[in-house]
Amino acid sequence: MSLRPFTIVIAAAIQALIGLAAAAGGLYSIYATITGQVSAVTSAIPLAVFGLGVGALLIFVARGLWQLKDWARTPVFVTQLFLAVISYYMFTGDQYFFGAVLLGVALIAGAAVLSPPTTAVLFPEETPPTRGKRKQ
Repeated sequence: MSLRPFTIVIAAAIQALIGLAAAAGGLYSIYATITGQVSAVTSAIPLAVFGLGVGALLIFVARGLWQLKDWARTPVFVTQLFLAVISYYMFTGDQYFFGAVLLGVALIAGAAVLSPPTTAVLFPEETPPTRGKRKQ
């Protein structure tokens, strides 16, 4: 049996999918630049590099969480905060479906990474003893 709780599996999978989406956006920006679909190449290339870099970084953080590295918890949670902000702007722009999906993803991953099983595995020295057990 693995020490990895289901909450870490969920949070790491969502983080990796977000990273893949960012990298896909970067690849699409490269494709649009090559095919001449962009009006300003000077802004499309940095956007592509940024998308690929962010995607790689998010996947690296997801891998760290999968490997039970305690440092990965904060970047995963901050990613979910950014998703929640993006979902707010989706709602204000009348993009209700996409806003709801992003908000749902952010809430699920945020709750998973802050849940007690995740905390217990990532920070075992800081986890209080379980209730009901008496020291003898």
